[in-house]
Amino acid sequence: MLPAGVQVLDLGCGAGIPATRELTGHGLQVLGVDFSAVQLRRARRLVPSASLVQADMTELRLRSASLDAVVSFYALIHVPLADQQVLFPRVRSWLRPAGYFLATVGAGRWTGTEHYLGAAMFWDHADTATYLRWLEAAGLAPIWHRFVPEGDSGHTLILARAVPSAAAPGRSLMISRYGTAVDFAVEGLTSRDAHCRLWEELGSEFLLWRPHA
Repeated sequence: MLPAGVQVLDLGCGAGIPATRELTGHGLQVLGVDFSAVQLRRARRLVPSASLVQADMTELRLRSASLDAVVSFYALIHVPLADQQVLFPRVRSWLRPAGYFLATVGAGRWTGTEHYLGAAMFWDHADTATYLRWLEAAGLAPIWHRFVPEGDSGHTLILARAVPSAAAPGRSLMISRYGTAVDFAVEGLTSRDAHCRLWEELGSEFLLWRPHA
């Protein structure tokens, strides 16, 4: 569906496996975003070809029409529901015309905190029909959705496609990898990656983010 070399954002990439690694393995230029510095250190080791940024997805700003696809697997469901709804129009604005959005969301309404793999984990998700309405309202037309069983419950995987909409300009960060320009731009990013150098060009409207080779 996506040709090699196109730009893909992996929201909530974690340690980069399996999704980020699979995407880069298909020749895609992947920007992985995660809140956890620990997970990103693992991702940098496991998926060295990906560009990685530490940021809260609810505060992330990207240049309009800079991506060919956005994916998010089992990450949105750990974000407060109100923030999820606000995020979808932003995702649409980041996508180029007819770009794709593939995400794991809730299959039924539930919120709560439970222990998961030895730690307290927060969940908040709506039902499938609500997500389909929110995506359509955001300019992301659902193509298909599938129930993914998990134990005695499960989640919904939705593929949507961007419909035409106006794009909004913004202050951006230009990301380069090993001296080769990558067509990503992050607006308002303040996090510093331990393995990256971050330069600010004084008096300009952008910052340049360049990982160590």
